[in-house]
Amino acid sequence: MRIPLVQHSTRRRRARYRRVLWTGAELLVTGGVLVLLLVAHQLWWTNREAREGAERRVEALEREWESGVGADDGSGDAGGESGSDGESGSGDRDPARSGGTTRASSSTPRPSQAYAVLRIPSLGLRVPVAEGTSKQKVLNKGYVGHYAHTQQPGQAGNFALAGHRNTHGEPFRYLNHVGKGDKVVVETRDATYTYVVDKILPQTAPRDSGVIQPVPRSLTRPAYGYTTAGHYLTLTTCTPEYTSRFRLVVWGKLVATQPRA
Repeated sequence: MRIPLVQHSTRRRRARYRRVLWTGAELLVTGGVLVLLLVAHQLWWTNREAREGAERRVEALEREWESGVGADDGSGDAGGESGSDGESGSGDRDPARSGGTTRASSSTPRPSQAYAVLRIPSLGLRVPVAEGTSKQKVLNKGYVGHYAHTQQPGQAGNFALAGHRNTHGEPFRYLNHVGKGDKVVVETRDATYTYVVDKILPQTAPRDSGVIQPVPRSLTRPAYGYTTAGHYLTLTTCTPEYTSRFRLVVWGKLVATQPRA
C-alpha cells in the first residue's frame, strides 16, 4: 500500500493562504475599529465639544450685554456694533410694540460673528446665532447661522437661520417637534424679539431658495408660505435625520419686541 506524500510546495501554498486570510481578517477588524471610532467622534465627541463651546458663547454674550462691554466673537476680534449699511440702518418700524417703543436690530455683524441668542422654550434650546452659514466657522461650532442677505431680527422681511440636525452640537435635532403656536425668542444687544411659529414645511428641496426670501414661499411646493409682506422668522435644517437629502422649514411671525433697558 502506497502512502501519499505531502509535497513541500503544497505546504508552502497552504501557509501563504493562511497568511493572506489572517492578514485580511486583521485589516477588516482594524477597519471596523476605525469606522467605530469615526462614528463615535462624529456622534458623541463633536456634539459634546460643540455644545459646550456654544453654551460658553451664550454666557459670554449675556455677560457682555449686561455689562455693556463690546462683544467678542471668540476669534480674538472685537465685536459689538461694527457699523451699518443703508438697509440695516433704515429703522424699519416694527408692528410688535412694547411700551410704545419700536426697534429693530440695526448693526451689521461681521462674517462668523456670534451676535444673538436663539431660544426655543418648547425644546429647551438656547444657542448662539452667528453671521453666515459657513460649516467650519459657524455651523460646526454648534451655532445657528444667519443666512447672509436676509433681514436681521425685528426688521421687516425674513430673518432666516440654519442649523445642524445631527452632529456638531445638533441644535436643530428636534426642530420637527416644534408646533404651531410655539414661541421662538431672539435676544440681541438691543432688544428681545418674540416670534410665534405659524407655518411648517415638512420637506422641500435643498435648493428651494424661496423659503428664505423676504416674503417666504416655497418654489417647489407653492402651497407653503406667504403672499404678503411682514416680519418673518425662518428656521431650516436637514431632513430626514442623518441625511442632507431634504430640508425642514419652520416659519414664524414677530409678535413682540422688548428693548433692553
